[in-house]
Amino acid sequence: MKKILTKREEEVFSLLVENKSTREIGIYLGISEKTVRNHISNAMQKLGVKGRAQAVVELIRLGSIKL
Repeated sequence: MKKILTKREEEVFSLLVENKSTREIGIYLGISEKTVRNHISNAMQKLGVKGRAQAVVELIRLGSIKL
């Protein structure tokens, strides 16, 4: 399977699935909230989806993240 997202983008979405906020993700990864939002936005664009929930569904479908 071809990798679509970067390791960091996958990390961010794995934490989103754990119900972490952008602030909590930023603190956990040592990056700013803006950077977290950029990773989310970039990932959604790569996946061709319009929202975080759609992105999570697509990543699960692709086997990139697990619940």
